[in-house]
Order: sequence, then C-alpha cells, then structure tokens
Amino acid sequence: MQRVHVAVGVILDPQQRILLTRRAVDSHQGGLWEFPGGKVEAGEDLLSALSRELREELGIEVGRTTALLAVQHDYADKAVLLDVHVVWDFVGEAQGMEGQPLEWVRAQDLAQRQFPAANQPIVSAVLALLSA
Repeated sequence: MQRVHVAVGVILDPQQRILLTRRAVDSHQGGLWEFPGGKVEAGEDLLSALSRELREELGIEVGRTTALLAVQHDYADKAVLLDVHVVWDFVGEAQGMEGQPLEWVRAQDLAQRQFPAANQPIVSAVLALLSA
C-alpha cells in the first residue's frame, strides 16, 4: 500500500475563520473540502514542506505556526500521515493558484462541509482549539 506523508495547514485569518480548499474532482478523494497542504518530499522537513506547499497552492508566505496533531489514516488504496500545524499568521492574500476553489469558513460551519475521512480528527481538533 502506498504511504504518503502530508504537511497540512489550518490557516486562520484575523477573524479566526479557517481557509478550506476543494480537491480536484479527478484526484484522490476528489470534490471534497480539505485543509490545504501537500506531500513532504524526500529529505524535506515538515515546516519547509508546509511553507512550500502553501506558497505553491495559495501564494502565501507562512508566518508563525504551532503543531496541532498528527493523523494516520488508511484508505483502501493508500495510507496517509497528516502532520497538521495551525498557521496563525501569513503574508499575502490566499488565492487558488492551481485553480482550486477556496473559502474562508467559521469553525461552527465546518460540520456543513464534506471532508475526506482522514480530515475528521482535524475538524474536531480545530473546534476544540477555537472554542477554548
């Protein structure tokens, strides 16, 4: 089974809304909403991967982050390790650099979105973090 290590950002704006992007329909778990990020390349550390992915996907430069959680999930066709960081500040205006839709949502509205199964623990952790 293919194993994929992914750096994931829970990006917050000043109003503590969360940035979500929609996966391409032809991709794994296509059409679902997700927290942005991407694969950690061989020899790349987690924060470098997160910064690179968010620059490539959204056109932003990552500022302060903190670790939130790590999620291991096995799908039928691949296993993922999601290393999740909260991005507390960033420079630039987030755009779908790869044509992907994006939306800023309030924490209480996350339940109205459809996410890949591996993202459900992230949703729970974000709700706990922002309600504390």
